[in-house]
Amino acid sequence: MKKIYGVCPHDCPDTCGFITEVENGRARKLYANPEHPVTDGWLCAKVRPYLNHVYHPDRLQYPLRRVGEKGGGQWQRISWEEAIGEIGERWWGIIAEYGAEAILPYSYSGTLGLVQMAVSSGRFWNRLGASQLQRAICGAAGEFAVTMTLGGRFAPPYTAVRYSKLIIIWGHNPVSTAPHFMPHLAAARRDGCRVVVIDPRRTRTAKQATWHIAPKPGTDGALALGLAHIIVREGWQDEAFLAAHTVGWPELRRRLDDYPSQRVAAITGLPQSDIEKLARMYAQTRPSLIKFADGVQRNPNGGQTVRAICALPAITGQYGRPGGGLMYTASDFVRWDGEAVGKRSQCPPGGRRVNMNRLGAALLGEVSDPPIQSLFVFGANPAASAPNTGQVIAGLRRPDLFTVVHELFMTDTAIYADIVLPATSQLEQTDLHKAYGHATLAYNAPAIPPPSECKSNWQVMRLLVAEMGFTEPWLRQSADEVIAEVLAATAVHNPALKGITLERLQAEHAIPLNVPAVPLANGRFPTPSGKIELYSQALADMRLDPLPGFAGVFDDGGVEDDGRFPPDETLNLISPAAHHFVSSSLANQAELRQREGEPFVEIHPDDAARQGIVDGDAVMVVNGRGQCQLIAQVTDAVRPGVLASPKGYWGGNVNQTTSDALADMAGQSTFHSNRVWLRKL
Repeated sequence: MKKIYGVCPHDCPDTCGFITEVENGRARKLYANPEHPVTDGWLCAKVRPYLNHVYHPDRLQYPLRRVGEKGGGQWQRISWEEAIGEIGERWWGIIAEYGAEAILPYSYSGTLGLVQMAVSSGRFWNRLGASQLQRAICGAAGEFAVTMTLGGRFAPPYTAVRYSKLIIIWGHNPVSTAPHFMPHLAAARRDGCRVVVIDPRRTRTAKQATWHIAPKPGTDGALALGLAHIIVREGWQDEAFLAAHTVGWPELRRRLDDYPSQRVAAITGLPQSDIEKLARMYAQTRPSLIKFADGVQRNPNGGQTVRAICALPAITGQYGRPGGGLMYTASDFVRWDGEAVGKRSQCPPGGRRVNMNRLGAALLGEVSDPPIQSLFVFGANPAASAPNTGQVIAGLRRPDLFTVVHELFMTDTAIYADIVLPATSQLEQTDLHKAYGHATLAYNAPAIPPPSECKSNWQVMRLLVAEMGFTEPWLRQSADEVIAEVLAATAVHNPALKGITLERLQAEHAIPLNVPAVPLANGRFPTPSGKIELYSQALADMRLDPLPGFAGVFDDGGVEDDGRFPPDETLNLISPAAHHFVSSSLANQAELRQREGEPFVEIHPDDAARQGIVDGDAVMVVNGRGQCQLIAQVTDAVRPGVLASPKGYWGGNVNQTTSDALADMAGQSTFHSNRVWLRKL
């Protein structure tokens, strides 16, 4: 029996270390690495049964070619040589007629590895001159807003909460999406720390909080500005900190006059007394920490919402204090050297950018010069996870669109492919992972050989390189050679990687980065001014509002033009993360699907009574974009006027109804600004 050390590849900030015990080439056990500083010997409910995923009977084993109409489910087994040859032949024809920009790679967070995602999404496609994917479906607005305000994303470690006296968890459910934070939160609570959860839904995390506050979806930015208004009105701000460490405080202070608590109560649907109480609690408790994640920004105000939240620790002087400040992500402690990852300088000029949130519209003609003639999907399942999936599927059905999907399973997207290629799991590939929830770097060694003819993303890229006749050596490196090169190039300008080499990672498996225990404690921020930019000249130069603001709550028209049902009966449908899936990853696992339950929608008793709906009824959520059948769960866990249905289910889910409109910054998705009707079947 051999022990092989690996790391979870899925889209979760914890990026856990695990051990696979292998006997005669077969994985017998998989469990948490007890020496990993964050994993601490336990895995989440999603990953504990990971071997069921690896050895699932539905794993794709061989390349397949479509036979019959798209979506018809008829396939012919072919060889890798035939598959790659056909892809190359089709692409050369497309390039000759339309140019390489008519080819679009689409990938996202099926794995977060350096090699199997970042490099696989860059080098070959840059060399080809294909269209570039604007990867904005998850946290683009928040990442952009935090960078514009603070200069980067430098979250403190989970252990920092032991110093906190108040923790506000805002639009975030770490019980389900960052579970290794929860033991630290529980310890802080035992030491007397109060926990406030702000979320339209009483989540598993909210059930453990001191206080749950449920604003209307999309109004969080107004709430943050309202809290700031009260703090200034009462003179609770830290003027010394603001004078020393911020730019634009006088301008923001004037804007706060527009957000008195009475107006904010009307916008958010919260009692005015609760807004006043929260402002007092936050301003008068030191240190206080605000922890948020990406759900809070998935609305048209996403970037400005995050800017407003970032302003609160500045106004109260909480940045740089143990247990205080902001906890979003730790991604910017290490930014991989861009040239080493993508080799952009050695490639043709970059192709046009296509926003992944607009995939359906792009395939149906929004992108037309040239039109998208081929789509290559890996590490993603847009027919389940992209907004407005009805349009995505309509685009995938185009008879002239040549689609290749590289996957472990016949997903909702793979069904519509012309060629399907079998992919490896994490246990069958080499990779390197930096976390976005903490500062630990971890190496994933392959534990078992791939089943049948499965190949990794990087292996497929190298086959495509050979087929297209590219000869650059950086397109033909092994995974370990890629890791060593990117590590070395990044370490030249980043002291966080000092002394960390491929050889050390292979020997030690997981290594903490050389980063400060208390981020930003020196009072210097990596912005153009060296300070917190409450007023951002960079945003002004982009013709965006340079101050945090609130533009209102609206849908893009999914209900106004429908005409089937009364407009005043619409409800706001939000699509939070499932507890047992990672977006659509793992959603085909029978055990996890059983635990999550059949696709459901939570509805407040008042809204259910108006429709004559009782718990367990089959219902339809519907708007002008599409519809989805669900099981009603009548509960006061959601506020009146709000529905909640977890994302990620295969076979059709709430993304049939979600909007593909873009938010205020960085091309962000707006999943939660979704007005629907609910009807009993």
